[in-house]
Amino acid sequence: MFDLKSHLKTITEAHGPSGFEGPVREIIRAAWQDFTDTMEQDGLGSLIGIKRATIPINPPRKIMLAAHMDEIGFLVRDIVDGFLYIHDIWGMDSRVLPAQPVIVHGKRPLPGLVAAMPPHLTPPDKRKQYLPFDALVVDVGLPASEVAELVSIGDVITPDAPLLELLGKRVAGKAMDDRACVAAITVCLHQLQSLQHSWDVYAVATAQEETGIYGATTSAYQIQPDIAIALDVSFADQPGLDEDDACKIGEGVSVGMGPNFHNKLREKLVEIARYYEIKIQDELAPHPGGTDAASIQVSRTGVPTLLLGVPTRNMHTPVETVDLADIERAGRLLAHFISSLDADFMAAIDWDIPKKS
Repeated sequence: MFDLKSHLKTITEAHGPSGFEGPVREIIRAAWQDFTDTMEQDGLGSLIGIKRATIPINPPRKIMLAAHMDEIGFLVRDIVDGFLYIHDIWGMDSRVLPAQPVIVHGKRPLPGLVAAMPPHLTPPDKRKQYLPFDALVVDVGLPASEVAELVSIGDVITPDAPLLELLGKRVAGKAMDDRACVAAITVCLHQLQSLQHSWDVYAVATAQEETGIYGATTSAYQIQPDIAIALDVSFADQPGLDEDDACKIGEGVSVGMGPNFHNKLREKLVEIARYYEIKIQDELAPHPGGTDAASIQVSRTGVPTLLLGVPTRNMHTPVETVDLADIERAGRLLAHFISSLDADFMAAIDWDIPKKS
């Protein structure tokens, strides 16, 4: 029986920053194996699970579901006296790093921690400043000679953060961005086992989103979908955030609203959500943003695309916080939406063509 919390724990505790997604890709492959008919992989390493239509139509239609599997992390940029100086791969918040446990992926995995100058020895004028990356080092506790043997410049470092169970259905940990949405796709594939659908489903765990949404670009080019739904975390309510910039955690899936999302596709999804009483909330997106949706929508001649989000607190930290109910809602909504697609759907969402006078 599929256990969402266990699945989320497994994929978020795995290590796989941008460009180094191999370990988490194989875990997702194993999770999707029983829910798909075939598996593919594109040239950048994005994983593509294909579930064929149970009631095929002619010509076949394809829907692409995309959530990125890479996480933020670091590279070793220098080694001095056994201490590792780090370079941000992309997006990690240096304010929360001191004292964080990490894994250094050298010749073998090495546990370490992020260290900094003690406040007693820090110049008074810098004690109230946030530490930049140049002031942070990783200490693995080994003599300098052993560090030099086991670690090389360019090795990957990732946070070592277990999934924390909070009250209710809230959980926190690293890599919820965007493996919470990978888990939502897994929920969808599981739900589709008991539903009929006429479209082929291409479930994609994309690579290298954090460094430039590259995996979505290459996988969309390979798949050539008729429509697509990208999934990514959205900002959830927390102190200091303007309510206009955040969705409410635990109150449903966010649905992107903006010029780069297909209006009629959105109308259909909202209709399905209301019919099945699945909570959703609007997420205003006046600009394309940095999600997989931005790449997919301009693939080849253009793909009608939507963006769904799982509200997430503390984004780009090792304690990203989500509500399991929102992940489950996202997966269930996707499954029912896919089940509703028929042979005439593309005509139903076609852009209005002005009639000649």
